[in-house]
Amino acid sequence: MVLRMLPGPFFGWLAALMFLLLMQFLIKHMPDLVGKGLPLAAVLELIIYSLAYMLVLAVPMSVLIATLMVFGRLAETRSYAVMKSCGVSFLQLTWPTAVAAAMLVGGMTYFNTIVLPESNFRAKVLWQDIRQKRPGFVLEPGVFYEGVSDYSILVKDIDHQSGALSDVTVFDYTDGPQSRAEIKAAGGLLETRNNGARVVLTLTDGEVHRLDKDNRDGAPDRYERIQFDKHVLGFSIDDLQFSRTDPSEGRRSDRTMRTVDMVRLVDSLKASVAAARRGLMLNAPGIDSTFLGLDEDAALPSPASAGGDANPVPGRVALANLDRDEVRNVYVDAAGAARLVRGEIDDVSRTVHWQEQRINRYSVEIHKKYSIAVACLVFLLVAAPLGLSMRRSSLAMTGAVAMGIFVFYWVTLVWGEKLADRDKIEPGVGMWIANVVTLAFAIYLVAYVTLDLQATQPLHRRIIDKIRGR
Repeated sequence: MVLRMLPGPFFGWLAALMFLLLMQFLIKHMPDLVGKGLPLAAVLELIIYSLAYMLVLAVPMSVLIATLMVFGRLAETRSYAVMKSCGVSFLQLTWPTAVAAAMLVGGMTYFNTIVLPESNFRAKVLWQDIRQKRPGFVLEPGVFYEGVSDYSILVKDIDHQSGALSDVTVFDYTDGPQSRAEIKAAGGLLETRNNGARVVLTLTDGEVHRLDKDNRDGAPDRYERIQFDKHVLGFSIDDLQFSRTDPSEGRRSDRTMRTVDMVRLVDSLKASVAAARRGLMLNAPGIDSTFLGLDEDAALPSPASAGGDANPVPGRVALANLDRDEVRNVYVDAAGAARLVRGEIDDVSRTVHWQEQRINRYSVEIHKKYSIAVACLVFLLVAAPLGLSMRRSSLAMTGAVAMGIFVFYWVTLVWGEKLADRDKIEPGVGMWIANVVTLAFAIYLVAYVTLDLQATQPLHRRIIDKIRGR
């Protein structure tokens, strides 16, 4: 019965949440998409790719709200009381929905580990292509247009239908800033060719003013003024056109890599870290200049202080029969070698630290994908008994309770991710603690409903009485 009631509210809330998340996406990114002349297919493709992460958030939330609504309705209409009086227990009522939720967990696991990373990667590549595209050749009256290299264009008036221009001023910097040419024309015509890849500006009734600095006779700079009836300028705008990058190429991060690939990478990084640590223990046993017993600038004992022996440092056979200068050279060379070893140790330590950070980041993402999928089952287990315990199942009450549970879960998950990324806690602990706490609360609620604790004495008193044999 419950299994037949759940699909309607679930898909209804799923559609509503997806719509809200989509509206949030469009409001946030609309300025980056509008006004660039992007193909409609590219915008729709970006939206489709972005729906993947929205679905990851919407599915667990829909399970939570739909379960609260259905089981709350059973409690409000006394249907659960009737079923319980007929011998139907809470576990018998909920196990079919738990099986359905487990199947949903399997589907979301596949989606989170395979489909979501690929969608994120393709959305990332498409975003890069969109951000690299500049606005097309668009002139505005009274505003200098500098979207074309080496040219600056100003027009007084534009007829957008015919492309006719009036009172046109063009600054030409093709010969360098010092040899700037100024072109003024009474009118002009703007045309596009080669499928929009090239713009031709035909000027009429104008003059060219420029300063000629290439005089070969040694004369001073010469000012030129050339009148024309017609002057044609061509601009290539290939760099303004939208082009697509091959979606199979590019570097993948933890958010765009499949889980199986991340597991292989983590194993490889762990092996690399272990090998680096073994190399440190075998080849660089942590020595530095102080290990030699004497700093580079320390004063060496004089032969006189050593009793006039040839060995200035008693007890060191390696320095026997060496004078003071030779001993100092030995210590200086040893200190240099120790610093070299210390530098190698520091380099390896930094590499190991960087690799451990990558291990944590990828491990966090691996656990996160699975924990969010399992949240579908955890939310059902906590929402079913909670819905039966609520006296009211109004939309406002259901929404408030569901929002409180989801906010607690998501905040706990985010904080666990941050602490795990900073190596404060283990990645598995950080990503699963939200599920563990929510599941513990669900177990309490299941016991509360199954044992009918609302109509009996508190649970701890019943446990004590049971221990005492009453």
